[in-house]
Amino acid sequence: MTQQVDHVALLPAYLAAGTAVLALLADLFVGRRGVVFASAALGAAATAAGAVIVGRGDDRATFCAGDACSFLSTDRSALVAALFALLTLGVLGISAATRDIPPGEYAFLLACSMTGGVVLGSAGDLITLIVALETLTLPLYVLVGLRRRTVASAEGAVTFFVVSVVATAVTLLGAALLYAVAGRVHFSTLATGDLPDLPLTSVAVVLILAGLAFKVAAVPFHAWAPAAYDGAPVPIAAYLSTASKLGGIIAILYAVVDGLRPALDKSGPALAVLAVLTMTVGNLVALRQTRMVRLLAWSSVAQAGYILAPLGAFMLADGRAELGTAVAATLAYTVFYVVLELAAFGAVVALRPGDDGGTLEEYRGAARQRPWVGAALVLALIGLAGLPPGLAGLFAKVAVVRSLLEGGAGWLAVVVALNAVVGLAYYVRVSALLYAPVIRATPPRVPWPVVTTLAAVTLIVVIVGFAPQLVLDAVNS
Repeated sequence: MTQQVDHVALLPAYLAAGTAVLALLADLFVGRRGVVFASAALGAAATAAGAVIVGRGDDRATFCAGDACSFLSTDRSALVAALFALLTLGVLGISAATRDIPPGEYAFLLACSMTGGVVLGSAGDLITLIVALETLTLPLYVLVGLRRRTVASAEGAVTFFVVSVVATAVTLLGAALLYAVAGRVHFSTLATGDLPDLPLTSVAVVLILAGLAFKVAAVPFHAWAPAAYDGAPVPIAAYLSTASKLGGIIAILYAVVDGLRPALDKSGPALAVLAVLTMTVGNLVALRQTRMVRLLAWSSVAQAGYILAPLGAFMLADGRAELGTAVAATLAYTVFYVVLELAAFGAVVALRPGDDGGTLEEYRGAARQRPWVGAALVLALIGLAGLPPGLAGLFAKVAVVRSLLEGGAGWLAVVVALNAVVGLAYYVRVSALLYAPVIRATPPRVPWPVVTTLAAVTLIVVIVGFAPQLVLDAVNS
């Protein structure tokens, strides 16, 4: 008996794909930059609204084989889809200052990437997850290389492409080996059935984690990130640092928690090692950076380590780690992080509209000329460091450390705390540089979409800082 396709469950994906088509049509028939970006922004907002509306109803599923389904519409998938759509909307807003990009291709590729993220949130098996993750990533190869007059942009795009292809091949090999030993790929059937205790099972789990770790720029799969971030237009670097990393975290959560739960004794230690290496290397290398975007790139590498730490607590303390607590801590930190990171990149664009991010020295005294923009950047940096008044980042760090202590992984909590102290050095250094006395030329005017987007994101940072329970309740629902 053929099962009917549930089009209501697929509505957010339809809206996301329709956004890409709408951007192309606007470019074809109107051709005006503002109209193209407005069309894409309208589609992204509609996608977020559609995801919330569908998510408020009953859980739905489609493309099912028996009780196992490949596409699931739940509260969790609605949250993920809405996050991707809102991040895309924010990146479109700060893209108004970037003039050397073709608007039609830019908006189309960004919407295609958003479509992959929306589908990723509803993935119910490994194949759907990998295809969605690649749909999220493929447009970014071109977007990174859109600064056509810059060699660094081409180098970043090629590096990103080559490493990504290898990572995808590794993930597919792991999925194939897992299917060979288990005979199934749906998360629901993998989680409820016993995986054979064979060396091949361990190899499959490690290969899947290694391939997915590339998406979050986890060490030692991080080499692409600094080159890609620094070569890309600054708004695309913001998208890589937020939406792309969100996709990697969601993929790891789905694969480890939903699918490979019987193999937590194998994935837990691997994630713990990745977390420690990632946060340590990211922070130490960030100390030596002299360019703003590269500093934020290495900072995002370190932040990925904090995000992975709660998942790494599994099976490291005789099973004392609560699965739900660790997952909630990871999701909460991810939400706090992407909001702070988008605010940081939005402020960079506002301080240097249309440029490549520049060197740190070029930001000396910038906050004296644009006090509100400087304050927004400092708030984001201090939040990423986990200090007040950046309360959103503080609560994120507390959520991670608490989950580690409750799971009995006290040594990992100590590593997180020590790395947070190291991170203070470069976050505070940049914040102080913004207010250093210096005579500067009159800065160029900032487009109103950039100012509006930065104001909106900063307001969200303040709100979730004073009311973190909004995020915690959302990720626990």
